[in-house]
Amino acid sequence: MVPYQNKWKSSCLWYIAALNLFSIANHFLNFFGMMQNRELLPDSSNALIALLQKRFQSNMHRHSVLAWPDIVVKLQANSEKLWSLNQMEQTGGEPDVVGFDTQTGEFLFCDCSKETPKGRRSLCYDDQALKDRKENKPAGSAKAMAASMGVELLTEHQYRELQQLEPFDAKTSSWIETPSEVRKLGGALFGDYRYGRVFIYHNGAASYYAVRGFRAMLRV
Repeated sequence: MVPYQNKWKSSCLWYIAALNLFSIANHFLNFFGMMQNRELLPDSSNALIALLQKRFQSNMHRHSVLAWPDIVVKLQANSEKLWSLNQMEQTGGEPDVVGFDTQTGEFLFCDCSKETPKGRRSLCYDDQALKDRKENKPAGSAKAMAASMGVELLTEHQYRELQQLEPFDAKTSSWIETPSEVRKLGGALFGDYRYGRVFIYHNGAASYYAVRGFRAMLRV
């Protein structure tokens, strides 16, 4: 029985290793494929712009001093940014305009879904954490997914500013950009909204949960 058990164990380990390699290869193929074609078809672009306009007009408390005609000009002139906004939308982020950078002349889009985007959950913090995790690896990492979408994780300051517009993540939580001095010690930061206030916590960067994703910022 022992030789048979060892053979069965070796077969299982080989199968798991093969699945991991396939997952990693598939991730990179998808990533480079998206890098080569970051542009929506005209009908998809028009539909997304219409959706963004409706959301903008329905949530004026997020951008009371901004005007949609100024924003749509920027969107129509930048197909790659529009593609990134579509990635945010398709993964459940419900992006909306939350500000304007007077120094760069850029409008700031951010995920405004009430809870952390459903299509970006169960991810560890970054690819180094994914590599370091020896077993029960998640499908990917927040930092790598953000890069593939052409967006950035919110900083702690940006996350707190977003929460001033309205409460977000009352039942979930979101990874946020982590300072290098914290990350090099193995940790990563995340935030949520509980008991009427914003909380910023720490976790091991390799951890992942079904109720934790990430919110993104895009400059247009």
